[in-house]
Amino acid sequence: MKNQQPTKLIFTGGILLMVLLTLVALFCGRITLTHSEFLTALVKPAANPALSNIIYTIRMPRVIGALLIGGGLATAGCAFQSIFYNPLVSPDILGVSYGAAVGAATAILIGGGIWLTQLLAFVGGLVAVSLTLLIARLLRQRGTLILVLAGIVVSGFMQALIGLLKYVADPDSQLQSIVYWQLGSLAKVDFSNIMAVLPMLVAGAGLLMFLRWHLTILSLGDLIASTQGINIRCERLLLIFAGTILTAGTVCLSGNIGWVGLVIPHMARALIGDDDRLALPLSAIFGAIFLLFVDTLARSLSAGEIPLSILTGFIGAPLFIYILLKKRVKL
Repeated sequence: MKNQQPTKLIFTGGILLMVLLTLVALFCGRITLTHSEFLTALVKPAANPALSNIIYTIRMPRVIGALLIGGGLATAGCAFQSIFYNPLVSPDILGVSYGAAVGAATAILIGGGIWLTQLLAFVGGLVAVSLTLLIARLLRQRGTLILVLAGIVVSGFMQALIGLLKYVADPDSQLQSIVYWQLGSLAKVDFSNIMAVLPMLVAGAGLLMFLRWHLTILSLGDLIASTQGINIRCERLLLIFAGTILTAGTVCLSGNIGWVGLVIPHMARALIGDDDRLALPLSAIFGAIFLLFVDTLARSLSAGEIPLSILTGFIGAPLFIYILLKKRVKL
């Protein structure tokens, strides 16, 4: 493989940065720790149970959650862009994230637990992406703009449904949880929640990683993919299914977080090219780094925690405009 040495350096640098940022995220927070206190609590938890509880019970689940969610959203976004050979596609633009949020909000209204939330989030995401594809198919036009417009329509409809669910929700017990899903936050993440959604994340990401070499072929168009002996309809449905599972799992854990699945794959491809065998795992690494950085800012900048979607929007929107200007993406 050409450019093998730079590729190894990029992956090694990304992994080292992720490890370094993980340590920084465990150290930073509203409760100030000295370097010696942090190292002691990290290496010898029994020496200071109070500080160890802050690191291992409060901060550690958030760090792990941010890594899983950021990597999952970026992986799903990279896969969706290749499946539909469309550089402007992402889980939130296709409506998957908002559909999953509708499912999660419905589970909250009916008093369901984490397992029902997962199921309804997956169903909502699958319904949303199906509606997007159906609208684009009914218009009998193909291209970047049509699919994006269909996704915007479905996303708007799903946001209207979320608004309706908020309107009928009990303001004392249910409304706050629905707003949590809509804005995105890791404040309620703990190890039990992570373990509950981990099978969805592993199944979706594992399937996408296993089939990632097919994504590059699919991104070249149906004609080329068919000449390579790929069952286009079957594999596209399987990959959409995997991406929807992955997105639904992240929504169950943190709510709806935008921009990660749209911007991060472009950053990965800018460094490593369009080969999804490399772009998909690099997107996962970059997505994990990005969301961990944003979450660290969200809980450190002010006394009140800033919702993640606000920060990802402030950072992701200018970054995506820069990417569009640099790449001159044609609609």
